[in-house]
Amino acid sequence: MTIALYMDEHIHASITVGLRLRDVNVLTVQEDQRSGIADTRLLDRATELRRVVFSQDQDFLIEAQHRQSEGIPFAGVIYAHQRVVTIGDCVRDLEIIAKASDPEDLANLVQFLPL
Repeated sequence: MTIALYMDEHIHASITVGLRLRDVNVLTVQEDQRSGIADTRLLDRATELRRVVFSQDQDFLIEAQHRQSEGIPFAGVIYAHQRVVTIGDCVRDLEIIAKASDPEDLANLVQFLPL
């Protein structure tokens, strides 16, 4: 099985395009008409859709840690700091994760990029 990704609002469009060219299942917050909503609600929405969130927003790390400590389930978060990981690195690593993992592998976890 593969992982479907849910791209946070501020992810560079080149990452989404690059993943789609590699046949990775990607849905953006904008396409889901959820722009501007709180990170907690986005994480809930991603979990509802059974998609792992990809974000470069540190607030997602705080929310994921809160859910981990409280035992609140979520589909998973993949995080990359904008100044540390290039667009190409993101595309490469996200493709690997999406194609080589099952949803259960990232459930309730945070994966940091680069791999």
